[in-house]
Amino acid sequence: MERTIIEKRDNTLISSACAGDSRSFARLVSFYEKKVRAFGMGFFKNASDTDDFLQEVFIKVYTHLSSFRGESLFSTWLMRIAYNTAINSVKRRKEYVSLSDDFEIIDGDLGPEDRQLRKLTALAVREAIAELPERYAVCLDLYFFNDMSHNEISDVLDLPVNTVKSHIFRAKKILKDSLTEYASM
Repeated sequence: MERTIIEKRDNTLISSACAGDSRSFARLVSFYEKKVRAFGMGFFKNASDTDDFLQEVFIKVYTHLSSFRGESLFSTWLMRIAYNTAINSVKRRKEYVSLSDDFEIIDGDLGPEDRQLRKLTALAVREAIAELPERYAVCLDLYFFNDMSHNEISDVLDLPVNTVKSHIFRAKKILKDSLTEYASM
């Protein structure tokens, strides 16, 4: 869907939800639940904690929906709430774990040797991403696995755009070096 169409749809639903239409809010939730759930899994790695996280995020969104000013896309505002909620929960638990753990390349046309090679490559990528500093892994996940722009990531993480670009660049360089080293073994 084109960005302006999504923006208009979201703004219409937000206006209706703020006016008391619970079905409009339910539609907003249905449009973004999968994205927020996937983001939460990167932090919590289990369905139970992710469900709690999802509920907490959408309660906060519902409570503060009338304060959404439209200065950014609704999805950016939502992901900012999701990120802050996750960070506050994770601070007491453990470090962030990349969504790349769920990344898998599937190709049914491959023979057994090629499938095994792909499996080992995916494992090497996961291990390399797991070694990244948390700030790089979060930027990389938002960029590649959540398809967010540098500006959106900047808004979500409250970092300057150039810092986000730098984190993604450095993460890719670290991954390249790690995977080059892995390939030469």
